[in-house]
Amino acid sequence: MKTYDFAIIGAGIAGASLAAELGQHGARVLLLEAEDQPGYHATGRSAAFWDECYGGPEIVPLTLASGAYLRDHGFLIRRGALYIGRQSDEQRLASFMDRFSDTGAGIERVGASMLHTHVAGLRTDWTGGIWEPACADIDVAGLHAHFLALCRAEKVDLECRAALKTADRIKNSWRLDCGKAGIFAASVLVNAAGAWADDVAVRVGASAIGIQPLLRTVVQLRTDPAPAPDQPLVLDISGNFYFKPEAGRLWLSPHDETPSEPCDAAPEELAVATAIHRLEQVVNWKVEAVEKRWAGLRSFAPDRLPIYGFDPRVEGFAWFAGQGGFGIQTSPAAARLVAQLLLGEPCDEMTRCLDASLYDPSRFY
Repeated sequence: MKTYDFAIIGAGIAGASLAAELGQHGARVLLLEAEDQPGYHATGRSAAFWDECYGGPEIVPLTLASGAYLRDHGFLIRRGALYIGRQSDEQRLASFMDRFSDTGAGIERVGASMLHTHVAGLRTDWTGGIWEPACADIDVAGLHAHFLALCRAEKVDLECRAALKTADRIKNSWRLDCGKAGIFAASVLVNAAGAWADDVAVRVGASAIGIQPLLRTVVQLRTDPAPAPDQPLVLDISGNFYFKPEAGRLWLSPHDETPSEPCDAAPEELAVATAIHRLEQVVNWKVEAVEKRWAGLRSFAPDRLPIYGFDPRVEGFAWFAGQGGFGIQTSPAAARLVAQLLLGEPCDEMTRCLDASLYDPSRFY
């Protein structure tokens, strides 16, 4: 039975990024993935963008700390973002500006002319907004592949089709039974299981925190006219939709958050219809076809902040979970921070501005 310093449950963007960080510190790391391939669930279905304000003010430091890494490695393509509102949304727009005023996010209030300049065919009742020029598309597949390549370079062992069956703590080590994949031993077990994070916690004898998977739907539309390739990401300040161009098509979401059990998520027809109906209230475009539709699960802790670090009650068990829809855009800094917490290493230039206490699992005990 092979023994490791760390075994990480889940090989999506969270598990892969953390395994890469730990491996670069010389740790012996095992990455366990229940599916046939890494990133099958939330990571592989994300329409991710790097948005400084996404996730709320407490997430901004993680996003900003990750920005340089993502840009320097070529994973960001600048797009810009417009949060738009009607006259009745003026208070929401003002509140948004107030919430993010001291976070370092680069945002500014704009009027109707700016909105109509950037979004052709925008209906006239959309009168104000917030412009975020630094927002960018993320090459999610490329980023995930990058972390997996770092894992291979650092001799991280990846085991797919390796769902955790049982975990027993014996003499300061975990004995991990992964069925046909084998039995492994590790000093520290890290829960990066996304929607299944609470299930993993209970399986190893820890308490469920209350992580709730929420279903998010995305559709790819062919429209007339086609969206301009340089159109920004457009988000409703009330949280009812967002859309952006993608290779001559439009990616649209109704911004749904439907509670779900952990599962292989699938889009619901009502959500698709709702998305199209909401788009029709925004732009004078004709929807010619729904070409693709998909759904993923975004998993949140009760306070909608991530959970990073050692469990206060179960020895050798750590969390890297509850990262909602911001896990990809924050992955470089989050993985670096969690690796430092697990290894007892000091913060570096990337993580120095982060307050790890905000994300500590002990806040739920």
